[in-house]
Parts: sequence; C-alpha cells; structure tokens
Amino acid sequence: MDPITHFMTGACLGRSGFNRKTAYATLAMTLAAEAPDLDVFWGFRGPLVGFERHRGITHTLIAAPVIALVTTGVVWLFHKWSSSRKRRKPPRPGLPPPRWGLIWLLALIADLSHLLLDYTNNYGIRPFFPFNPHWYERSIVFILDPLIFLALLGALALPWIFGLADREIGARRPLFRGRGWAIAALTLMVLWWSLRNAEKSHAIELVRNSGVVADPIVKIDAEPYPINPFTWHVVAETAGYYQTAEVHTRNDDVQSERPSSITYKPPVTSAVAASKQSWLGRVYLDWSEFPLVTDLGYAPLSSTDPPQPGWHTVEFDDLRFSYSALGDGTSQNPGRNPLGGAVYVGPGNEIEGTFIGGREQK
Repeated sequence: MDPITHFMTGACLGRSGFNRKTAYATLAMTLAAEAPDLDVFWGFRGPLVGFERHRGITHTLIAAPVIALVTTGVVWLFHKWSSSRKRRKPPRPGLPPPRWGLIWLLALIADLSHLLLDYTNNYGIRPFFPFNPHWYERSIVFILDPLIFLALLGALALPWIFGLADREIGARRPLFRGRGWAIAALTLMVLWWSLRNAEKSHAIELVRNSGVVADPIVKIDAEPYPINPFTWHVVAETAGYYQTAEVHTRNDDVQSERPSSITYKPPVTSAVAASKQSWLGRVYLDWSEFPLVTDLGYAPLSSTDPPQPGWHTVEFDDLRFSYSALGDGTSQNPGRNPLGGAVYVGPGNEIEGTFIGGREQK
C-alpha cells in the first residue's frame, strides 16, 4: 500500500485503545507500521537494485521482531530526549508510564499490519524469505484504495475537529480521544477486504464458467480497480497465450472481445533466452505472475544510451499491471508500465544495458 495508508493504519491501531496501556503506543505503532518501506533507499544504488530489494528482507516475518526492536529503541531515545527537556514539568495526570516490553509488542503488531496491507494488493510480498522466496499476493485492493484512505484519515482528523468545538465552549480536553473512530475505521477496512475478496473469487469463477477462454486454463487471477469492488480485470493463462476479460460481478457480465483480449506468448529467440538468464531476467521472472518477454529487435529505449547496430531490445512485462488503472503497459508501448523492464542484448547474446521503468541500471 501507499506510505500514508501505512502511517495512518499504525496511528489508528495505537488510538484504538493501546495508547491507554502505555505511553508512546501511538508513536511506536505509527513508526513501525511504515518502517519496512525503508528498503526504498536501495533505489539510490540504481533502479534494478531497488526493484530487487523492494519488499525483501524488511517485509518478512523473520525481520518483524528486529524492526519492532529498532522502533522501540528510537522511541526510547525520543523518551530520553523529551524527559530531559521536561524535567521540571510534571507529567499530566492519567497518562500511563512507558512499558517498553509492551511497546515492542505493539510495534511488532504494527509491523505485521504493514505485511498484511501489502499482501492485499497485487504486487505481493515474500513473508517467509529467505527460507521460502515465493511471492504471495491476494490482489483484492489497489495500491492506493480511496475508501481505506478516507476512512483512516477521517478517524484521525474528525476527533481533532470535534476537539476544536469543545475548546470553543471551554470543555475540558479528554485525555484520550478518537478510540471509537479508530476502531470503526479498522473494522471498515476488514469488511471492505471481505467484500472485495468475495467479489474477486466470484469474478474468477465467472470467467472459468463462461467459456470465453477456449483452451485449458493454466493460471488465472483477477486484478482490482481502485474504487469499484464489482469490476475486475481478469488475466487467464493458457499454454500458448494470455487472455484478459473485464468482469462486472454485480450483473455477472464477462467482456472479452477477440482478438484484442488475447496476447500470444512471444517466441523464445536467442536474445530472449539470454535476457532471461540476466540479472534483470532472474529477478523479474521470480516476481512476475504473468510474464511477457518480447524480442523487439532494434528498439531504442533511451535517447542518451541508444542501442548499437546489431543489438536487440528485449522487454519484460507483467500482465497484472497492463490494464487501464495503470495506463497502457503492453508490448506495443514499451517502457510505459512503471514496473516493466528491458535489456539490450548484443550480437553475441551479451547484456549491454538494463532498464527498469525507463531508467537504466548503471
């Protein structure tokens, strides 16, 4: 999910009642809920390094206790700094003291909430890495879900707004505010997941039973749209091609117009075979669910580093991300999919250049 949703989820978890058990509960849970995304800093070493490391070790069950411990340490440092500044000021009556073991446990819960939220979209996570490198994704919500975003934002903002009205009339400010709002937002999130999960399963069954895919289906999945839980982009793989369908579960409608809905698997040329063994190829094919690897021949991807005569451009795409919610990322428009990649392959099948999202890995 997007970083702001992670932050707000942590804050709502803290305000759902944990902040009554220990000081710094909300702070610790807010920080821990976003901490796994610190792996984005790998991107400074190049787009392919960032792609390879994204949702890596920081998004695993084995790392969660360590991240929670580091978060607890950061909060402890903040506590020491804050205590030194407020030494002469008595603490507000009713505030619980910090309980560091409990803070670590709450940070762990918030870290696991990050893994859960990322699992619900179609990029996926590897929770059991390094013992099991398999990617898992449920693909029931878009990477930014407007309903979840607004519910969490409202749960945090509305108590503050109502607090302004209380101060206008001179009412005493309550020690803990917003518990009900936070619980309501988190409950709404779970109910929204349940609805989307049921509709996704319904969409897949509609395609399986409709007969629009003429050949035996090897793999099938449904990809979410940002707002409507009753509309899904379904991708079905057969031995020789991929077929897509737009499914509207509310009226059991399956739309799949041939030939535009069919993408045949490209031939495996020598350049394609070499690119699959490259750094990008190994990383991309390990992650991709519906990979499309296409030899485009001589096709410049960069005006600053164009291919030399005799080079081939091999494009990597994943059909999970080639529908209108993200823009056109098909092989007819290389490089437009932000999660697409490409390599330049020389005459001797050596890798001469590597690109992710249009950026070259130097």
